[in-house]
Amino acid sequence: MKTIASRSRVPTQTRKALRARNGNGHVSGSTKIKISSRVAAWLKKPKQNLIGGKWAPAASGKLFDVFNPADASVITRVPDSGKEDINRAVSAARRAFESGPWRRLTPSERGKLVWKVGDLILENADELAELESLDNGKPRAIARVADVPLAADIFHYMAGWATKIEGNTIPISVSYAPGSQFHAFTLREPVGVVGQIIPWNFPLLMAAWKLAPALATGNCVVLKPAEQTPLTALRLGEIFLDAGIPEGVVNIVTGFGETAGAALAAHDDVDKIAFTGSTEVGKIIVRAAAGNLKKVSLELGGKSPNIVFKDVGDLDVAIAGAANAIFFNHGQCCCAGSRLMVERDIFDEVVEGVARYAKKIKLGPGLDPSTEMGPLVSEEQLNRVTNYLRQGKQEGACYVTGGSRAGERGYFVRPTVVKDVKPSMSIVREEIFGPVVVAEPFTKVEELIPRANQTQYGLAAGVWTRDISKAHRVAAALKAGTVWINCYNILDSALPFGGYKQSGWGREMGHAALELYTQTKAVVVGL
Repeated sequence: MKTIASRSRVPTQTRKALRARNGNGHVSGSTKIKISSRVAAWLKKPKQNLIGGKWAPAASGKLFDVFNPADASVITRVPDSGKEDINRAVSAARRAFESGPWRRLTPSERGKLVWKVGDLILENADELAELESLDNGKPRAIARVADVPLAADIFHYMAGWATKIEGNTIPISVSYAPGSQFHAFTLREPVGVVGQIIPWNFPLLMAAWKLAPALATGNCVVLKPAEQTPLTALRLGEIFLDAGIPEGVVNIVTGFGETAGAALAAHDDVDKIAFTGSTEVGKIIVRAAAGNLKKVSLELGGKSPNIVFKDVGDLDVAIAGAANAIFFNHGQCCCAGSRLMVERDIFDEVVEGVARYAKKIKLGPGLDPSTEMGPLVSEEQLNRVTNYLRQGKQEGACYVTGGSRAGERGYFVRPTVVKDVKPSMSIVREEIFGPVVVAEPFTKVEELIPRANQTQYGLAAGVWTRDISKAHRVAAALKAGTVWINCYNILDSALPFGGYKQSGWGREMGHAALELYTQTKAVVVGL
């Protein structure tokens, strides 16, 4: 279970070296940017797990370092939790579910508490955005206008569903009981104790995507944030307490994947596990969950095609859209448009246009207001992405721009555009999870569709054309959970999000998410 949301610790010698070196001019800004007094004060407080409504250290007493990816410095330390801590958290969630006040609340009362969480996220938006930027590396301005408001919105959206989780009556015909009458109906009930393991690319938002529907439907939760980015999850724990969520309903345990994550996924008193991360780790989660056949939902990897036809109309809009599809969030998006497929007549123009965007992107620490792209999240992720870049060069791909690390301090990678690729290349087949796009030309739609679908993934896709009939035909033919037409990365709390094939099981957001956290009971009454 070593790869469940895991990463290796950065050696002290490596961190000192990274801090000591100077960048080479490609990374802007200074990592000595002052953080706000409120965040500074919060970081100084001892960090503990939230278990049963109380803050508690790891049973072992151990802590681990949380790093700033802009310079590899230590931000703070959090509990290095293990199996005993997970056991305590699951027991607290079970007590809260079976005998606590949570299930006795009316749907309206529960919905109001969930709504209050959304309100408090907005009230603390600046602090949460700053913590997210410091911990993950993303620009603070992006976190403030995207991650934080979207996290609040999913709580507000799901709060409305708390009063609308309904069963239905069913007229049944029982042939072996002639003359008898029955009243049959269904109930939608919470699953119970839910374990949730979230990733590091959108730490606050992914926690919100999972917690909001679980709470709106009446479940109790044990949440394990990614070890790289635990800070906004812990701050969110404080918000839950401030909102009046009863003790034990939400428990938050920090730790590494091979310890805390593995224990949570395999725990026999957990009724459901929800995981967002890589497809490889998703398969490990499934095997771990088999012990008690707990329910599983997975939001996994992607290698999404973004298709540009020559009849797109405004080519500049399509080029900007293609750049955003891959470079948003440093390319650390499961739905990133990492395979740019362009009709041959405009291929060179589109590739050159996306490369121009890439060259203009200003790299720097997330807290620098001028930064447009921050660092990758960790040294492990930096090594993963740069290894793919080296493999691509060895396999003969042409790098239009980028293709290497930027500077020597922090985990920065230059936005990269690649062409002259072959289907067998690793950078074409595998999810890189960085600011790297591979561009391929096509001539006919009949040739395009099989190539676009020639992947183990099926999370998302983009289509750029002004031919509405073509747009709908192509969208229908693509094997993807989301297809954007003349746009990309458009997400909303009401839109279901999830994948085909090895991109996952189930759907996040929208009313479809309610199915992940409820189960159906049939009741038959003899009259």
